[in-house]
Amino acid sequence: MLVAIVLTGLVPYTALDVPDPIAVGVDATGLRWLSPLVKLGAIAGLSTVILVGMLAQSRIFYTMAHDGLLPPWVGQLHPRFRTPHRITVVTGVVMAVLAALTPIGVLGELVSMGTLLTFVIVCGGIIILRRTRPELPRPFRTPWSPVVPVLGMLTCGYLMSGLPVDTWLRLFAWLAAGTVVYLAYGRRHSKAQLRLRAETPAR
Repeated sequence: MLVAIVLTGLVPYTALDVPDPIAVGVDATGLRWLSPLVKLGAIAGLSTVILVGMLAQSRIFYTMAHDGLLPPWVGQLHPRFRTPHRITVVTGVVMAVLAALTPIGVLGELVSMGTLLTFVIVCGGIIILRRTRPELPRPFRTPWSPVVPVLGMLTCGYLMSGLPVDTWLRLFAWLAAGTVVYLAYGRRHSKAQLRLRAETPAR
């Protein structure tokens, strides 16, 4: 937010609708020699975000496999490095293919939609778990609940509403695909479901 405030103080916000807004702001200061360094920093930052996103997605699949929501091979670890190598390779290949074949604008909108939806679900989960599972250990507690989670849901929902209709359609298609995977495999193998069935007395 501070960076955005500085940039809009240097140049009109309409001039920042470009791939390199920080470089535009630096050019406005007259320090043009700094612009290439800023661009290199932006490239390094984007590379880091891509790498972290790929690793995070593979770990999510790994955890889902251990919960029984995905086949066991997804959660298999490398015998030496102890990393989920198979799903990491699959995730990397899929991401590379999508990046090569999908326009960058569409990818940006999809990433924004997915990230915002995740935040909405996390904020909602905080409220629900506070009521349904108050005994769970919580190393970190969200302050001012449920005010903060509700504000988070409203803010992210507002940002989601500004995304194009096509992005919403792609989101629903992705959610439908996930639902099919859950109904076809995850529902029958989910460890949480199996525990619930074991704890439920037979009628």
